[in-house]
Amino acid sequence: MAAAPLRVLACGDVEGRLEAIFGRVRAIQAKSGRFDMLLCVGNFFGSTSEAEWAEYRTGAKKAPIPTYVLGANNPDTLSYFPDVSGCELAENITYLGRRGVYSGCSGLQIAYLSGTEAQQQPAPAHCFSTKDVAELKTSLLAIPNFRGVDILLTSPWPRDVGTFANSAGEIDTKKCGSKLVSDLAASLKPRYHFAALEKAYYERLPYRNHMVLQETPQHVTRFIALADVGNTSKKKYLYAFSIVPMSSMDPAELVKQPQDVTENPYRKLRKEAPKSKAPLSAEEEPACQFFFDLNKHQGRKRPSDGKERGDSQPKQAKKPPQPTGPCWFCLASPEVEKHLVVSIGTHCYLALAKGGLTPDHVLILPIGHYQSVVDLSSEVLEEVTKYKAALKEFFRSKGKRYVLFERNYRSQHLQLQVIPVPLDLCTSEDIKEAFITQAQEQQIELLEIPEHSDIAQVAQPGMPYFYVELDTGEKLFHRIRGRFPLQFGREVL
Repeated sequence: MAAAPLRVLACGDVEGRLEAIFGRVRAIQAKSGRFDMLLCVGNFFGSTSEAEWAEYRTGAKKAPIPTYVLGANNPDTLSYFPDVSGCELAENITYLGRRGVYSGCSGLQIAYLSGTEAQQQPAPAHCFSTKDVAELKTSLLAIPNFRGVDILLTSPWPRDVGTFANSAGEIDTKKCGSKLVSDLAASLKPRYHFAALEKAYYERLPYRNHMVLQETPQHVTRFIALADVGNTSKKKYLYAFSIVPMSSMDPAELVKQPQDVTENPYRKLRKEAPKSKAPLSAEEEPACQFFFDLNKHQGRKRPSDGKERGDSQPKQAKKPPQPTGPCWFCLASPEVEKHLVVSIGTHCYLALAKGGLTPDHVLILPIGHYQSVVDLSSEVLEEVTKYKAALKEFFRSKGKRYVLFERNYRSQHLQLQVIPVPLDLCTSEDIKEAFITQAQEQQIELLEIPEHSDIAQVAQPGMPYFYVELDTGEKLFHRIRGRFPLQFGREVL
């Protein structure tokens, strides 16, 4: 039985006009039925966004369908995006992150790249670099039998997209856009590629991703640039389409060529790719842990040069990977809100949670840049254990027990959330039951693991997961294979 198509809306620059775009979405759904998601490229926020945004951020208003947005394209809107690896900005509005792949439970694969092409080094926080594009490509091209992605989201147009194609009107595609985006599109072979920023609508003729008579036929790509929401020229800013994930399609149906198909506009790039392709250095490799293919494949194959296989170097000798952009939790980062810091150890520190569930809701965080407990070196892990023991003693002296949880999914820096609960309010069994019951309601498989087991025994580096630990040592674990509610731990508590 063929998979049911997903109904998707794509949108150009919103520029903070939230009422305009969501009002239009509601009107379309009232007339044509429900859509599964809204994908926004370009500038989601504008210079006058705050008033409208406050209503959505506080929950007074809610987006009508799940909405996924790209990050800042200028310094003025950076503050709206607190986590470079992506986060939930408001109910039903999710920031995808700096770069990566979003894989829904349907199998739909959406590759994304936030920002504009950097014109200087190091790249500003609202820009992407050659390294960003190389790492995104590497993460996908390493997948066995990779054929392409379903959708690619970028804010800039790809340079030269108009080659061999219908006219883009006033936009000169030989000068407009990003060469790095062209390189990314040539490599990832998206079935749909959406972009914005030029305040113009342009639907390019579909182009092929193979060389006729020289390569096996492949699917075509449709590039669509969208105008800004509510523009006075009434240029198209919203695009509706249906798509069956590539993974669920009949191969013969997938590679059918429409009559108006053109040559690939990036043909020159494709020819040059084998010459310029180079492996990432060992120092760059850890950055790939910041995004996952949440459908089937996690991580990448280790280098086959034999160095890692014979390496007997102890784990603590490894340096923590460097963040790919501004990190809100690396202690050395200027983004850290240091007035919240309670205690600083040798390898970890303790901080009050911003927006905590209780006044004494705290976070245990590594000083260096680690993504999850599984990635910690032995001495960092030892200090985490000491902090947990100290917190248990402290909270018990106050008539409380703590609940600790970690969500290694859509997060860049390890955050162990520690929330105290009054001893006379509920037992540890009550807390476990609350987590398991709510997990079942949301079809989340939350398993109890042995008290004295190490989380590294059930989770590999790079694997998305959620786990809960009580101060009794009892632990619950869920391996994340698709989507996961970002606020699950907070909601249960």
